[in-house]
Amino acid sequence: MAEYGIIISRWQMQSITTRMGENGRIVIPAPIRETMGLKPGDALQVSLDEEGLRIQTIRQQIAQAQAIVRKLFGPGRSLSKELIAERRLEAKREEEEFG
Repeated sequence: MAEYGIIISRWQMQSITTRMGENGRIVIPAPIRETMGLKPGDALQVSLDEEGLRIQTIRQQIAQAQAIVRKLFGPGRSLSKELIAERRLEAKREEEEFG
């Protein structure tokens, strides 16, 4: 059984106390599942950092990675297009060199 705390708003601090069951299972309480848009079978990434246990959806991880790349390289830059252009140039060089 979960003891429910207070949910302030969609992405502000949410705190609900739950208990770990057999085999280390933790039930994510319904209000948090609903806020995160979680459905049965969704893939979740569980990690441990200096602040504690973190559970993220794959969508959240992708958005986080994209934000890091935007911060490093700026918005509007397509690293995949740059990589494809580099690979094509290298293939052209190899074709010219080795026939």
